[in-house]
Order: sequence, then structure tokens, then C-alpha cells
Amino acid sequence: MKVIGVVGMPASGKGEFSKIASAMGIPVIVMGDMIRRAVAAAGLEPNDENFGATANRLRAEQGMDAIAVLCVPEIQKLGAPLVLVDGIRGDREVALFKKEFPAFHLISIDSSFADRLARITSRARSDDFTTADALRNRDTRELGWGLAKALEMADIHLKNEGTLDDFSREVRTLLMKLGQDA
Repeated sequence: MKVIGVVGMPASGKGEFSKIASAMGIPVIVMGDMIRRAVAAAGLEPNDENFGATANRLRAEQGMDAIAVLCVPEIQKLGAPLVLVDGIRGDREVALFKKEFPAFHLISIDSSFADRLARITSRARSDDFTTADALRNRDTRELGWGLAKALEMADIHLKNEGTLDDFSREVRTLLMKLGQDA
């Protein structure tokens, strides 16, 4: 089984990458869904503060790879030759996925702060916000989980600064190339 992980700063394009993969028939596991489930199970309001606090709590209690540990059985259950994992946030998660799935590839998506802020204010998810300070705070929180190290560990680096059509073409081409030997 080949597993492709996607890493990037908030609103860099991970979700779009995953939508494209899903449209191509590639199963997608979203790491943030593990957090969303934990927030719902705790009866908390689905917002950025509760998602961040829950992610921090899980990592403090179970280790910095706690969210990845929750994903591994979900990936294995799929039994697909190629699976995409969206939302890697730290180097410990990368290490776990490499250990569990020897054919693991990590793709980083890079996008400017201004582009990320524009995306985040327009997508209207329950955990989104509309200020630059809030995005900086989220960036700081996620960098504290080892995100910068995970970005550096990527096998492939994509820039997401152009149009959605350009990004979509680049992602489809990359996924077809990686999927050929899955």
C-alpha cells in the first residue's frame, strides 16, 4: 500500500489537493476529522479554539503522533493500493507514517500568508476566522507541533500561488505519476 501525506500551513491548499485526489478515485483520510470526532464526542462547539485545545490535549496525553496513530487503522481498513492522508502537522506524524507504510511519500504545499488569509476568510468553515492575528496564532500553534520540521521532510514541494485551475492540473499530474506504481 502506498500512502501519500500532504502537509502545509493552514489554508495552503491541502483540502483542495484532497478534493482532487478524491475526484480521481483515491481514498482520502483527513487528520482533522479525527480531531472533529473528538470535539463532537466531548460535546464541544466546533470552533478553532476547541479544535486546537483538543489537538493539544491528545498530543499531551498520547504523544506528538497521537492524531497519526488514530489514522493508521483507518488507512489500513481501506485496503486500497493508494491512500492520501490530508493534514499532517508534525515530524513525529511523518515518522510514524514512514514506519507503518514503507511506500510513504510526503508532499508539502506552500502558499503566501496573504493568499492563505484570503482563502480562510472565504471558505466559511466552523473552525475558520477572519483576522490576520487569528491566522498568525493558528500558525504558531501548529508550528509548535513540529509543522516546520514536517514541511522540511517533504519529498515533493508544491507552490500554490496561481489559479485553482493551475494548481488542479499540477496536482492531477503529480497524483497520476505517483499512482502509476501503486
